[in-house]
Amino acid sequence: MLANGLIYLSAFIGTWIGSGLAINSAEKISKLSGVSQFTISFLLIGVLSSTSELSVGINSLIKDDPEIFIGNLVGASIVLFLLIIPLLAIGGKKLNIDKEFRGFHLPTILLVIALPSFFVLDGEVGKIDSLIVLSFFLILFAILHNRKKVARRRKSLHKWLNTKVFKEFLRLFFGIAIIFTAGNFIVEETSYFSNELGVPKFILSLLLISIGTNFPELIIALRSIVMRKAKVVFAGYIGSATMNTLLFGVFSLLYGKNIILTNSYTISLAFVIIGLILFYIFARTKNSLSRKEGLALLSLYLIFLVSHFIF
Repeated sequence: MLANGLIYLSAFIGTWIGSGLAINSAEKISKLSGVSQFTISFLLIGVLSSTSELSVGINSLIKDDPEIFIGNLVGASIVLFLLIIPLLAIGGKKLNIDKEFRGFHLPTILLVIALPSFFVLDGEVGKIDSLIVLSFFLILFAILHNRKKVARRRKSLHKWLNTKVFKEFLRLFFGIAIIFTAGNFIVEETSYFSNELGVPKFILSLLLISIGTNFPELIIALRSIVMRKAKVVFAGYIGSATMNTLLFGVFSLLYGKNIILTNSYTISLAFVIIGLILFYIFARTKNSLSRKEGLALLSLYLIFLVSHFIF
């Protein structure tokens, strides 16, 4: 079991290193592209910071363990909103909310992020559930990114065609390769420890893998606090959370049959809903998340962890 533990730890370290390479390269590419920081953070960083979840999801499908990617994606959103984003607010004293997230956009984004938790509540995820989730994601994407923005991004593509950008893309793909390799070991060792310890795969994925796959975001959060760039990173985390919804729909659809869940998701759903509602209320006040509000959300995450060992 010690050897398996070391492999498990190494896989998480590999995920951290690979994600770090991918995200750092994405940030450098964004500086050369001429695209706004918000768009890059929400789309490029948000998408690439989800490569860990993508890796775990694909490998769990290959090994016919869909509960691993379900638990990971639900848990990842909880980690983002109740652990990582609150740390940004606590460390930076206050986290200002981008104007793009204000008004109608914010509740729409939070609804899309919460959808996977709703669809696992009955213990089964089917094709219709997947299609509904994907439809809501596409609607959100259309709302946030209209044709004018797409046209502006196309005009900036010529700035991408140079040697520096090519090198960054090589680093980017190398980081992704590391992530996928590590993700394979994470799925294997999750199955091993689930059988050895008698812990359901969902619980292990929800509490452990969701933190491991978001470890790069946690490191970036700490860096952004020091560099005082929490606002830019925040957009990437929102993008990452919405990408989890997209991956949930895609993986469920690719599985090809109904996913029967052997564990209750009631507790997780309750914390997702309470956490997102509190986040919305806090974000609406002065369009920011204060240190006290961040502490309140972080406290909710600690209660979430304790609840899974009590109930």
